[in-house]
Amino acid sequence: MKQRTATIQDVARAAGVSTATVSRTLSKPSVVARATREAVLGAVEATGYRLNATASNLRRQRAGSVIALIPNLANPFFSQILAGISSVLTKAQLGLLVADTQSGPDPDERLAYYLRSGQADGLILLDGTLNEAVLDVAGRPPVLMACEWMGSDLPSLRVDNARGVDMAIAHLVQMGHRKIGHITGPQSNVLTKARHDGFVAAMMARGMALHEDWIFDGDFSMDSGRAAARQWLGLDDRPTAVFCASDEMAVGFMGAAQHAGVRVPDDVSIIGFDNIEMVGHLTPALTTIRQPRTEIGVRAAEMLLGMIEAGALTGPSEQIDVEFVIRESVARIAE
Repeated sequence: MKQRTATIQDVARAAGVSTATVSRTLSKPSVVARATREAVLGAVEATGYRLNATASNLRRQRAGSVIALIPNLANPFFSQILAGISSVLTKAQLGLLVADTQSGPDPDERLAYYLRSGQADGLILLDGTLNEAVLDVAGRPPVLMACEWMGSDLPSLRVDNARGVDMAIAHLVQMGHRKIGHITGPQSNVLTKARHDGFVAAMMARGMALHEDWIFDGDFSMDSGRAAARQWLGLDDRPTAVFCASDEMAVGFMGAAQHAGVRVPDDVSIIGFDNIEMVGHLTPALTTIRQPRTEIGVRAAEMLLGMIEAGALTGPSEQIDVEFVIRESVARIAE
């Protein structure tokens, strides 16, 4: 005999509550008392009840998903952030769609398409190069920026980049370095500006000299880190330490320097930014600034869900702190 499918009425009877309470618990668990929530969730498990998400979304006129827009799907930096976002959305019975803004000819057109498509109840932007003017779309869903986006008053979750850079420069100075170079990110990215401005401020605050020849253009990739290393090798007067605006560039710089016979950190000290998974396994392991990427993803999803539930396009912005991770890529030198 075919087993009968459990209904919301079955859950209500098992939990000793009304069907309205069951519905409220499953859609907005935070507004229900803990004892009631536990009773309802226990009844759901006991009865084998499964919420018809499609029907629920139709009733609420929702798409049932959130889109995360990132600038490079191949970049390992985003993996933990996406995992954090997904963990929150899954509990809220929302799907996560991921799109690469740089995979087509016009990133802004891709953003505009997703704003108008009705495919998602909200968007999380992780690409600081997009044009804010594109967001001026009637009837668009809520948008949260989980990245640097200078001059915007839209809801955002940002990392304290300036503090991270200051900790890096403070450590290099403490280790005796007075000649410090910097590999920047792509010039079109506001994250590049945030970290470069932080570098300049940290150097000036300590009375350190800034040399144009010691500032190397990069684009957050390993290839640009390798190119910067070749420039560094060609200098007559080389900085003894290099702060890289991303771990991937630090990895590229370190590899190219070592292949040229340069000892890291004895001949040059290196600091990165991000703390991606691989850098703890390098030889030497990379000193870097850790962004709490899973926490960023979790908090970004929570903030966006709050906007979706409130039916609002605006909301509070937050800043997440960073952590300085000391490993073996920085050596003390004689002052």
